Amino acid sequence: MRGQTEALEHQHIVRAFDEELARLTSAIVEMGGLAERQVADALRALSGRDVDLAAQVIQTDKKVDELEERIDQDVIKLLALRQPMAIDLRMIAMALKISNDLERMSDYAVSIAKRSQRLAEQPEPKPLQQIPRIGQSCLAMVKDVLDAYVERDADKASTVWNRDKEVDDQYTSLFRELVTYMLEDPRTISTCIDLLFIAKNLERIADHATNIAEKIVFIIHGAEINRPRHEVE
Repeated sequence: MRGQTEALEHQHIVRAFDEELARLTSAIVEMGGLAERQVADALRALSGRDVDLAAQVIQTDKKVDELEERIDQDVIKLLALRQPMAIDLRMIAMALKISNDLERMSDYAVSIAKRSQRLAEQPEPKPLQQIPRIGQSCLAMVKDVLDAYVERDADKASTVWNRDKEVDDQYTSLFRELVTYMLEDPRTISTCIDLLFIAKNLERIADHATNIAEKIVFIIHGAEINRPRHEVE
């Protein structure tokens, strides 16, 4: 009878732990969904000169911050009370870092939204047409890395990691174009500086998607992605 009671108690503990892990994963997915939508809406606000949509992006930042705080508290609770091992420990520990990456994505989306509000009051500059290209590349990386997290797909995460160079190249190309544009017409310097910051924000969003990809691989395999030698240096 005692053995049966202990077995039932163990099943209850395991079930409760699984439910807590599921809630943690759900919170990460919810936070990721908000951040992804913020980036998409910030780009739409920029291209559509929509100051109201930009304001919505800015307002959503509070919800993202609240989710990050909740995840932090849940992780501390799980580590203190459950003493997880192996992949469970990696998943819980990496949740802290992934939520931080998502919070930074949200901040960059807010920055883009604020600059889009300012740009909406000015004549549309020609280089603005290049922003959507790098924006779509970043959005695709964010979407795919969140899918990789939900699916626990290390291969998909690695694919996202390898696409970071594409965004870096797009940013470098746009940077050169904007500098040339400013040299040709100094009256556009203020506008082009805003576009430079927007492009840099997008490049950083891609970097954080890459960071999350690395953490997904670590969760699943307990090892880091093998980096090219030039990047390690």
